[in-house]
Amino acid sequence: MSTGLRRGLVVLAVAFGVFGASLAHAEVKTKAVEYRDGDTVLKGWLAWDDAATEKRPGVLVIHEWWGLNDYAKGQAERLAAEGYVAFALDMYGDDRVTDHPEQAGEWMKQITANIDAWTRRAQLGLDALKSQEQVDTENMAAVGYCFGGATVMQMAYAGVDVDAVVSFHGSLPPAPDSVTSITPRVLIAHGRDDGFIPADRIVAFKDGLDRVKADWEMTTYSGARHGFTNPGAGEYGLDGLAYNETADKRSWAAMMMMFDEVF
Repeated sequence: MSTGLRRGLVVLAVAFGVFGASLAHAEVKTKAVEYRDGDTVLKGWLAWDDAATEKRPGVLVIHEWWGLNDYAKGQAERLAAEGYVAFALDMYGDDRVTDHPEQAGEWMKQITANIDAWTRRAQLGLDALKSQEQVDTENMAAVGYCFGGATVMQMAYAGVDVDAVVSFHGSLPPAPDSVTSITPRVLIAHGRDDGFIPADRIVAFKDGLDRVKADWEMTTYSGARHGFTNPGAGEYGLDGLAYNETADKRSWAAMMMMFDEVF
């Protein structure tokens, strides 16, 4: 090989390496998105990969009962790094976030007291995500944590237009008798040592999915408690909450695998 040709190949290799590195380290962009539910001002968190030139599947992220905190926003950013356009919605509005269980429980009960209003607020978040120019609105999913996990199941029961729902350590509300079909694929990640979810509710939840012949799968992780995906779960001072790194990584990988199949 001549010296000139060898030098040319080296230059090309270096140039491609720099270009490839720029793609591999594309920056995840974020911005707050304001929307409303009547008089309630909601402010979600949008995350996307600015290197993507084509429209990408959208993933709605629904927070735990603490409100739209940094953990929920971080999960949206992780999904954006995987190539999705992710939107962490705001279920409470008016910038309400807490680390006190009593307050979180009160806010959650206000939302869940009326299932139609509960589902409508989730739908408004989905609409806000669909309105973003980066989103392929034909490919949508919803992901929820704890309270958010229950919310994505209510979306599935209500027939909200998404292709997949994922519940991480959710409360597993059984499908009402009025539900006759569930269109999206359903993935449930549950902790074997989750003391917040009674065994009979798990049975009723599974029976409800089977009754309507849903396409579902559920993985139970040994040694995992409620909140197992949140590294800060143990900081709330609430017995039964704990992070589990193994269950966190495995459940995330399971979600990515399902998204690869669905999208």
